[in-house]
Amino acid sequence: MGDKFFGHNAQRAMMRPHFLNILNKEFLTFLVQIRKMKIVNLYKQAVFVLALLVLLVASGSQAVARDSRPKILTMGDSLLSAHSISKRAVSHVVGKALGVKVSDRSVAGARIVYGLPISGAMGMKIAKQYRSGKWDWVILNGGGNDLWFGCGCHACERRINRLISDSGLNGEIPRLVGNLRKTGARVIYVGYLRSPGVGSPIESCKDDGDELERRIDEMAKADAGVYFLSLAGMVPFGDRSYHGLDMIHPSLKASREIGRRIADIIRQ
Repeated sequence: MGDKFFGHNAQRAMMRPHFLNILNKEFLTFLVQIRKMKIVNLYKQAVFVLALLVLLVASGSQAVARDSRPKILTMGDSLLSAHSISKRAVSHVVGKALGVKVSDRSVAGARIVYGLPISGAMGMKIAKQYRSGKWDWVILNGGGNDLWFGCGCHACERRINRLISDSGLNGEIPRLVGNLRKTGARVIYVGYLRSPGVGSPIESCKDDGDELERRIDEMAKADAGVYFLSLAGMVPFGDRSYHGLDMIHPSLKASREIGRRIADIIRQ
């Protein structure tokens, strides 16, 4: 699955809703039945047709109302997948806030650039987490593990350039986001939590992380259907409550706040 589905969804987005086709067929069938019925009075025929039209409009309105709820997919790494076992991950917070079920495909440790085919297809490559569907929104993150595991957050310029160019328009991240946009979905790219400045093993990643997200912000500015949610200001200095015991992954408190901020964007 994965990237292969992007083109198919773009075609599906152009198809008419299935329920309208069904209603059109029922309407035509009913008109035929009226003709078979020996109703000579044109007034009575008009009443029959008008009654049917009212039912069709009511049924159509109900179907549109049901379909108006956003369909949301989540892709990324442990920032989004943390607390998924207890059903308190970011996706659960978003779903509860909006009253919808969010499909969460995020995987801890996943990367944007990942070369192993089998584990990559199982979700370690973020692009392979995609599943076909008529998604209205894709919540996406990634790149942190590429820096942490790929270059140890030291001398990462080449790695960052491969992920996303200085302009924000080229690289693996813009390619992934562009493929998602071709399906008709809007994309919310979520940044990373910052270290509170005390006791964090990822403190050395700050400068590279800031540069990566500056470029992602430039990418989002170039497309009205892409939103960048920065978390840079979420964690107060010295406040450990937004991180788990490892001081890397989000705490329940952080996941709740991230989910609320994402839901606010979707509501707009």
